[in-house]
Amino acid sequence: MTDIMDQLLNHPLGRGVLLGGVLVGLMMGVGAFSTYLERKFAGRIQNRLGPTIVGPFGLFQVIADGIKMLRKEIIIPRAADPVLFLLAPIVAVTLTLASAAVIPFAEGMEPVVTSVGLLWLLAFSGLLVFPVWWAGWASNNKYALFGSMRAVAQGVSYEIPLVMAALVPVILAGSLDFGAIVAAQKGGAWFIWSNPVGAIAFIIFFLASLAEANRIPFDIPEAESELIAGPSVEYTGILWGMFPLAEYIHTFIASAVASLMFFGGWLGPGPDGLHWMALKTGALYLAVYWLRWSLVRFRSDQLMRFCWHWLVPISLALIVIATLWVHAGFGGSA
Repeated sequence: MTDIMDQLLNHPLGRGVLLGGVLVGLMMGVGAFSTYLERKFAGRIQNRLGPTIVGPFGLFQVIADGIKMLRKEIIIPRAADPVLFLLAPIVAVTLTLASAAVIPFAEGMEPVVTSVGLLWLLAFSGLLVFPVWWAGWASNNKYALFGSMRAVAQGVSYEIPLVMAALVPVILAGSLDFGAIVAAQKGGAWFIWSNPVGAIAFIIFFLASLAEANRIPFDIPEAESELIAGPSVEYTGILWGMFPLAEYIHTFIASAVASLMFFGGWLGPGPDGLHWMALKTGALYLAVYWLRWSLVRFRSDQLMRFCWHWLVPISLALIVIATLWVHAGFGGSA
């Protein structure tokens, strides 16, 4: 059995199918369980209980929600574009899962082995604006269209500081490969504290990833006081459920990438391994919930001004400082 597993892992197709299947199952499980976790977390912060009735501690609420969404009728508005309307949520989830294919949760544990893993992930992440736009356009509803326009403007804008913040560990490590970026942080030299720009780059990356996932304080496309549900306002049943599923998975992936690039990934004070990666990713993922239920949202103009007037110039300066740091011989390749 061990020999068969080794042969599968050493074959590109077998490796992709095996690890890809595990990864898809993990991501879908994380997305589903996050609905329960967020309600429990929010309840704790707001002094209420959250799910309690369906199963012990309300744990089966996730299953009940899934059954409810699968049983609900899928309604396509008469004036909608049926093809784009159906494709939008499916493509959103597919692109999100595809972006996770290059993430190593431990050394050598990535379904797709490539030397440009970060470039792959950022490319698929950037494409997520398209299904969001399709959803609003295809719905033929002015509120859905306004929500999708806001989401596209926000996603395109915040992609710029996100990419530039991600370039800081790339410059410091001299590679786009996640494995090489983690290896450059050995010996406790995590980029979050081993150089003068790591902490600021992490904050910008983290904030920009929140904006891309439409998480408070950046959930303007879905502001219930103005747009109700934004691009997904006309969706029902499982088609609607795919949008929050994609957001949860996207947020988890962003947490995993941040742990790889700034916190040493699977490296730890003790024996290296998957447990450190899981611990760091989980801590960052919970930090997203903490912010989500502690802050109020920006206005749309404040959100865009914050990006273009602050995050973009600061991230540009970080790239310059990181380059000078490496050129001075403190790390990476000059």
